[in-house]
Amino acid sequence: MKNVDYDIVIIGGGPAGLTAGLYAARAKLNGVLIEKLAPGGQVLVTDWVENYPGFPEGISGIDLVGKMADQAKQFGLVIENGEVMSLDLSGPVKQIRLNDRTITAHAIIIASGASPRKLGVPGEDRFYGKGVSSCATCDGPFYRDRAVAAVGGGDTAVQESLFLTRFAKKVYLIHRRDELRATGILRERALANDKLEILWDSVLTRIDGLTNVEKITVKNVKSGETKTIDVDGCFMWIGIRPNAEFLGDEVKRDEFGFVITDSKMETSVPGVYAAGDVRDTPLRQIATAVGDAAIAAFSAEHHISSKQ
Repeated sequence: MKNVDYDIVIIGGGPAGLTAGLYAARAKLNGVLIEKLAPGGQVLVTDWVENYPGFPEGISGIDLVGKMADQAKQFGLVIENGEVMSLDLSGPVKQIRLNDRTITAHAIIIASGASPRKLGVPGEDRFYGKGVSSCATCDGPFYRDRAVAAVGGGDTAVQESLFLTRFAKKVYLIHRRDELRATGILRERALANDKLEILWDSVLTRIDGLTNVEKITVKNVKSGETKTIDVDGCFMWIGIRPNAEFLGDEVKRDEFGFVITDSKMETSVPGVYAAGDVRDTPLRQIATAVGDAAIAAFSAEHHISSKQ
């Protein structure tokens, strides 16, 4: 156990990372959580969480991760800001190269999460931050009494579009199919909201404006008809991509870049685990991220014990 900085290094400070940190700290492991920005991950931009057990009235994303962070810190979890640039997993002692230093550990939990995927249409990059966004909580209040568009049909797209109706006078939800993929209660709310108009069987093809978003072009995939709609903002919720560029080829990943694990959350490299949205999993929710992380931390503890 000599010449190693930590027993365990946790990469990422979302619900998975914070839970892994809580378990590691309670196990009295010498560990650190490295977070690039602020602890919380994607939950920080989630307006309201209704499906996490223990909060029957719901709770804001900010409040939920705040409680998680406070609880982990109470058990002694050390959280440091830093960006992981690359890993060297070739030996029993793992090397984590940060933007300002290199640290070593016997085990790693990758909990770096995922980010919104881009659509790739003309105008998307040009107007990002100037009307194009993927955070309704951050930017929704700027569109009070204005018209905005949203793209997607899953839980996030519908939930965030409903949030936008608190401010916007009109929200056009563009969905390429004829039925929403969101859960039943969200579908019901969307269909019952007078401010929300769903453009079925449609795709966004371009975004235009001078200095900010002014209009979008939408195409019906069945009829081929295109139309232009005047909007002041356009929100994208079309899926996610893993925050895993720093991994390179160090661990096995699927064709979309998500980390492959076994039932113990162990990757293709012994002593390296993954939890939460960065992992190849059929469901990406706070509850599943927490469950992943508990298993990963438990497995990591056993791995570390076997090295002593």
